[in-house]
Amino acid sequence: MYRFLLRPILFRLGGGDAETAHERTLHLLALLCRSRQLCRAMGHLIAIQDPGLTRTVFGIKFPNPVGLAAGMDKDGVALPAWETLGFGFVEVGTVTRYPQPGNPRPRLFRLPAHEALINRMGFNNAGAAALSHRLAATPVTIPVGVSIGKSKITPLEQAVDDYRESFRSVFPYAAYVAINVSSPNTPGLRQLQDAAHLRALLAALQEENATLGQTDPRGSRPLLVKVAPDLSESALDELLMVCADHAVAGIIATNTTVGRNGLEGSDSSLIAETGGLSGLPLSGRSRQVVRFIARATGGRLPIIGVGGIHSPDDALRMFEAGATLIQLYTGLVYRGPFLPRRINRALLSWQRERS
Repeated sequence: MYRFLLRPILFRLGGGDAETAHERTLHLLALLCRSRQLCRAMGHLIAIQDPGLTRTVFGIKFPNPVGLAAGMDKDGVALPAWETLGFGFVEVGTVTRYPQPGNPRPRLFRLPAHEALINRMGFNNAGAAALSHRLAATPVTIPVGVSIGKSKITPLEQAVDDYRESFRSVFPYAAYVAINVSSPNTPGLRQLQDAAHLRALLAALQEENATLGQTDPRGSRPLLVKVAPDLSESALDELLMVCADHAVAGIIATNTTVGRNGLEGSDSSLIAETGGLSGLPLSGRSRQVVRFIARATGGRLPIIGVGGIHSPDDALRMFEAGATLIQLYTGLVYRGPFLPRRINRALLSWQRERS
């Protein structure tokens, strides 16, 4: 019903502009969950509550392993809705120290024939402090991670202080903090994946983490690093060594790709748009990166697998590759709001078959 009835209507919102449709959908979800009682009632009907889905990863209890990826709800405007739809956790952001409008519009493009998106949003967000105020005022029962990135106006040589300020802002309300050094849409950001830059950044954030954790009843927060799918195996190896040296709690694999493999055929007018590609064309590469990280770390480092998960089968293949948790974004756009439920149901069956 979603793919043939509701999705065409949603895709036509805002005159067919993908970002306007996205904004209006978030607004509708936020309105829907203004009534907490209605939200809870819907959650009981949609979400699957089963102890077999529970995961405890880097010290956090997740009611199920299916999360919402960063970018879908940057400023946390529809937080209760994601819990209602059956997600086991939400990652908000990416937010930056300074509020910023992002890149000029249009900057989000659909490629329906490939179930893909191209975006060059540029970390448009209201800022880390504004997100913190919203998180403080919007309690939810599922874990909320926060993704932080570099402000566009901040020079690369001042990136450490920029991230540190964002980290301080979100610390009290974040279950974990994801360090986004892999978006292709902020100039120079991906250089922070290089060993020297990443080492300095993680050292500073872990120092801040330890200091803030001393006065917080939950202690320090798990730090995760989000990596690009375009890194070579040698670059990934180097990155993983730096992460190990600085007690990183997990890896998020992967961000969007600047590659355009698998886009031959239709949507050719949009393939040339600059930005990061997400969706089904990324699924194979994301699993490959997850599999490499799992083998390189002996399965000891938790991995959140994200990229091209559009069906229960995609999710199970990601878990088989070595993911501990998964996240959805583009799959939710193309396959609809019941995708988390379908994945969790399939995961329970898969687990029973393997036990």
